Parts: sequence; C-alpha cells; structure tokens
Amino acid sequence: MNARFVLFGALLAAIVATSLFAPWLSNVDPNAIDLSATFQSPTWHHWFGTDQMGRDVFTRTLYGGRISLAIAFCAVLLAGCFGALAGLLSAYIGGRFDAALMRIVDAQYALPPVFLAMLIVGICGPSMTNIVIVVTLANWGRFARIIRAEALSLRERDFVLIAKLAGATPLHVVLRHLLPNVRNTFVVLLTLDIGLVIFMEAALSFVGLGVQPPNPSWGGMIAEGRNYLDTAWWLSALPGLVLIATVLSSNRIGECLQRGNGVSR
Repeated sequence: MNARFVLFGALLAAIVATSLFAPWLSNVDPNAIDLSATFQSPTWHHWFGTDQMGRDVFTRTLYGGRISLAIAFCAVLLAGCFGALAGLLSAYIGGRFDAALMRIVDAQYALPPVFLAMLIVGICGPSMTNIVIVVTLANWGRFARIIRAEALSLRERDFVLIAKLAGATPLHVVLRHLLPNVRNTFVVLLTLDIGLVIFMEAALSFVGLGVQPPNPSWGGMIAEGRNYLDTAWWLSALPGLVLIATVLSSNRIGECLQRGNGVSR
C-alpha cells in the first residue's frame, strides 16, 4: 500500500475521530464565556489558547470540526448520488435528455462553485440545511459529467445489450449493470470532493453566510480571529492549520486512489 496514502489516511482519520469524540476529549463548553481569561496564548491548560471572549479555542476547533465535516460529508454524498444517477441516466437514455442535462451542467460550470453557493445562500439565508443544499447543487454537475463519460463506453457492452433485450427497464440497467462498473470512479470523486466542499463551507462561514455564531466552524473561527492577528495569531492560525490539514489529506487520498484506478478528473 502506498505510504503517502497511509500517512494522509491516518491524518484524516485522526481529525475525523477527534471531531466525533469532542465531548469526551474536552469537557469544556465550546461557547462558555470567561472574560477573565481572554487572549491567553497556547498553554498546557488551553492547547490552542483562548479567544476574545475567553472561550477555549481547542474545544471550539473540535466542535467546529464536527459541524464542518458533517456538512461536507452530507453535501458530498448527496451531490455524488444525485450527480452519478443523472450521469448514468443521461448516458443510457441519450438523445434530448442527454443534451438538455449537459447544457444544464455547462451553465453551472460557467459560475465558480463557491460564488454560486454564496449567491444561493445569500438569497435563501444561512442555515446548515441551506448550506448542504446549495453545496450539493454547486457540485453535482461534476459527478454527472465524469460518470456520464465513463458510462457512455459501457452502454454498448454485451452485458448491457443482453439486459435490454431481456426487457430490463432503464433504471434496472443503470442500477444493476452500469453503476457497479463506475463504482471506483465514484469513490475517487467522492474523496476528491470532500476537500473542496470543506473549503466551500469554510469560505461561506468566513464571509458570514455559513454556520452562524456562537456555533463554531473552522471558517467562522478564522474570520473571528483575523482582526487579532498581530496580538493573538493563534485564533486564526491554529484552526486554519487544522482546516488545511483536512483539505490536504482528503485531496492526497483522492489523488492516490485516482492514480490507482486510472480515473481522469
């Protein structure tokens, strides 16, 4: 097994595990205010220091990871399932349906995903549900395009033609014959998209369109600390390092899987 895959896999697993077990790793309330302990630098008592309200930054980073990772995994899974199904149906049905779906995907590609997500959240309002929905809408097209390209080469294979001659419905052919053969590509795309979606959620929170205070999120914590970089660098730097490590790990894992499966992006 590739050493780089093991290294980044272990790093990502550690970040996910510490976020999931945040209540057991820290018994401090992430929103507890202590004005007598503001702007304390990192110590053994406060590993990531405290913020302008005396809140423990390490605890808020752990709980922020729970929120950011939950949003990312939900959005990636929804975008992947919807996009993959759309791409498979588009390749199998073809004709006007295929042309119309690809024009929708092309129109979506005209806008950067982060900008599109900001536009929709700005209209609909910030909430965890809205963030998951808009991030899903901003990313499903990538799954649809790549899965469709692979499914086009599969639909003329003998096993698909035999299934059609046997009277199988399009949905049956897609789910039973095409989907298992694009599984590796689907897994690679899911892994590569986790880092992108985490970054998108952080960007939305950074500009105030994501998770709303006092609930912590990595992007929101970086935004809160940017005004204190000269005197309290840890407020933005340490949550930012965790964010970078998470995005980098997921991207490197995806690249290792991509090279192993020969998937083009």
